[in-house]
Amino acid sequence: MAIFLTEQSKVVVQGMTGSEGTKHTTRMLASGTQVVGGVNPRKAGTSVTFPSPSGEVDVPVFGSVADAMAQTGADVSVIFVPPAYTKAAVVEAIEAGMPLVVIITEGVPVKDTAEFFALAQEKGVRLVGPNCPGLISPGKSNVGIIPADITGPGRIGLVSKSGTLTYQMMYELRDLGFSSAVGIGGDPIIGTTHIDALAAFQDDPDTDLIVMIGEIGGDAEERAAAFIRDNVTKPVVGYVAGFTAPEGKTMGHAGAIVSGSAGTAQAKQEALEAAGVHVGKTPSETAALARKLLQA
Repeated sequence: MAIFLTEQSKVVVQGMTGSEGTKHTTRMLASGTQVVGGVNPRKAGTSVTFPSPSGEVDVPVFGSVADAMAQTGADVSVIFVPPAYTKAAVVEAIEAGMPLVVIITEGVPVKDTAEFFALAQEKGVRLVGPNCPGLISPGKSNVGIIPADITGPGRIGLVSKSGTLTYQMMYELRDLGFSSAVGIGGDPIIGTTHIDALAAFQDDPDTDLIVMIGEIGGDAEERAAAFIRDNVTKPVVGYVAGFTAPEGKTMGHAGAIVSGSAGTAQAKQEALEAAGVHVGKTPSETAALARKLLQA
């Protein structure tokens, strides 16, 4: 079992014919993902040939998400379009009734995200991102930019704000493997949250341990800690990036800014530890804690 993404997932790529879309569609196909179409109104009716494990495959291009869904049964869309066009792409996918929309694009205006997030909530559509690496259920499906060859299937669930730390954690625990890994992104407004992923992993019978990676800024980790305390019975290991970040300075992600005593790594660590989470001081120590708990 996996959360949000399975081997049956059928994926369309909005922006497949652009340079990033083409590159990552090639990678997704190589990892076994069922990519069933691309979307580009100017190239509707054409196809793009990609290499795949079973030989070359021609992926059709549709004029709209609705057309792609009607003709392929797609239930996941991944978006590789520039920031200025991201809102329109997400709204199109939501209004077509796409159940899961994964937004890789970085630099999406927060106002745009707020608007399409509200629409997704109204329509019951799950968003992952924006500004995220996507999600992977190793050996089943991979949607986004997470490298598929750094780990295999296993019984660890991972949810992370940071793409780079997602990859590092997957690599350090590659011999144990993952049920699913979800990169939720670090913007001030995101679709799927730590809490959403924690709830899904808690309900997943094939996940035995959860790794949660947060970072400075906001109160998402504190809210996740309260959720863990009240709802999660599986062991949780955590890491908070940004202990050395200077106050008042944005660090990398748009949401990673500390104001006064709010949003500090120390405050987040204390909240998580109070909820029974084992918190590492470094990513490698966090991986070691997860390994010890899982093997025990």
